[in-house]
Amino acid sequence: MKYSKELTIGVSVLVAGILLFFGINYLKGINIFRASNYYYASYTNVAGLSVSAPVTLNGLKVGEVREVAYEYDNPGHVSVEMSLDKNIKVPSGSKAVIESDILGTATIVLKFSDNAESHTVGDRLIGETAPSMLDGISSTLAPAAESILPKVDSLLSSVNRLVSDSALLASVKRLDAITANLEATTLYLNRTLSTMPATMKTVNGVAVNLDSITSDLAVVSEELKALPLKQTVDNVNAITSNVNDITTKINRPDNTLGLLLNDRQLYDRVNGVAGSLDSIMIELKQNPKKYIPSIKVF
Repeated sequence: MKYSKELTIGVSVLVAGILLFFGINYLKGINIFRASNYYYASYTNVAGLSVSAPVTLNGLKVGEVREVAYEYDNPGHVSVEMSLDKNIKVPSGSKAVIESDILGTATIVLKFSDNAESHTVGDRLIGETAPSMLDGISSTLAPAAESILPKVDSLLSSVNRLVSDSALLASVKRLDAITANLEATTLYLNRTLSTMPATMKTVNGVAVNLDSITSDLAVVSEELKALPLKQTVDNVNAITSNVNDITTKINRPDNTLGLLLNDRQLYDRVNGVAGSLDSIMIELKQNPKKYIPSIKVF
């Protein structure tokens, strides 16, 4: 039996559509082959909640969000349709609470009541929105931030005063000068280090000269050891002792030289005699015939 081309194309499109439908629902996490019951809840804020978001009970996923739609007949509210496992019985008065993690992803957490009666399929549960972690952090940090702001303002004012202080600017300029001096010193050290080989040669030459001088000093020391230094010192000591004796005798008034040096009257008389002799000698030179008649003067 032959099929027309149009029939083949139609069947292919239908199969592709069915596969696409199942594939999209599979990617959303919806198992269309699993029996489920539907419940509804109304919220004023569904931020972060999306279709196929998990519905959990005691931490276990028991369903997912099937639809999120605005309630036009109840302005300000959003209706959320939940698909739950068919075997779960929801007690009357239970709540469907939207909770968000720190990344903003929302899930619905079922909180069952202790009521013995159960909701019928399609009933509307009590919808609540729990404060997010970011809201808690904001409410905790806001007072702290308000108390910190004046301190931050005071700190910034202090920093501004410090930055505008002329002493700080002078210190910065001095640091610049010190840095420039350090750079110059580094360059000088580099040049000095580059001349170290020649300097080391000079030092080696000086060391050789010092060795030679040390050898000469050793020879001189040996020669000094060979000299009769003790005899010479003894002679010098003897001469010094004789000079001391002579000086002592001269200073004593019991000898001629001592009397001449220490007796003022003797000194005056000797000085007077010397003056008289000088006058006689002058007179003799001027009038020799007066004292020696036989001398002829030409």
